[in-house]
Amino acid sequence: MHSLDLIAGWPVDNASAAVVSTEGVSEQYGDIDRVYELASVTKLLVAYAALVAIEEEAIDLDQQAGPEGSTVRHLLAHSSGLAFGENKVQAAPGTKRIYSSAGFELLAALIESESGIAFRDYLAEAVFAPLGMTASTLHGPAGHGARSTVRDLSAFASELLSPTLLSESTLAAAVSVQFEGLNGILPGYGSQRPNDWGLGFEVRDGKEPHWTGQRNSTRTFGHFGQSGTFLWADPDVGLATVVLTDLAFGEWAKPLWTELSDEVLVNNPR
Repeated sequence: MHSLDLIAGWPVDNASAAVVSTEGVSEQYGDIDRVYELASVTKLLVAYAALVAIEEEAIDLDQQAGPEGSTVRHLLAHSSGLAFGENKVQAAPGTKRIYSSAGFELLAALIESESGIAFRDYLAEAVFAPLGMTASTLHGPAGHGARSTVRDLSAFASELLSPTLLSESTLAAAVSVQFEGLNGILPGYGSQRPNDWGLGFEVRDGKEPHWTGQRNSTRTFGHFGQSGTFLWADPDVGLATVVLTDLAFGEWAKPLWTELSDEVLVNNPR
């Protein structure tokens, strides 16, 4: 039995998934070419485009962006003080981890302004095209408006395990904690002290409860989406898992996602 076979018992109409290692895809489930709404998994793709923009010097990590005193780094790390869904300041930059989709929309607007390229085109040219992600699109807001497939996100997961579009040092910084010690709420899982985040990537660290597995290392990074999607990469074991479903995230997902992730780690020892 493959670890992804557990998905057959989930209360979803459609689901697709893959386990990816540094050698390639090791497991698949469902129709890997089916297009799903990613919801906030979109942020991983947008963050990656922003990191490319930083390496191309279109923008700078520490340039002003967002509220007064906030930078690109703050926006990526959900520490600008912006509210979740609107351009409203709720805290001073760098004082609290407030998860903000609005911050990612400001980030996309900045990249568009500084590069002279519409952001959805920048994302396509910087990330989708070079990775062969032909089915992926940004059709809505930069915080939650992308669609993709497991085939495409498997290519992206491979990139996260062994970067080709970014330097290793840039990716290492992106998946390391930014503004250490900030507390905040992890959507769906409540208050986390601290609520660690990198540059667009949530960092697991010691968070409990959490949407990844009990066996995932503290260095695991990724994101989940309210549309019933997740992607994590665990650098300690060189594995990543992509799961896309058509059932909105809810209490159903919490035990099942953790069980699946643990099963993946048991069945794919490194």
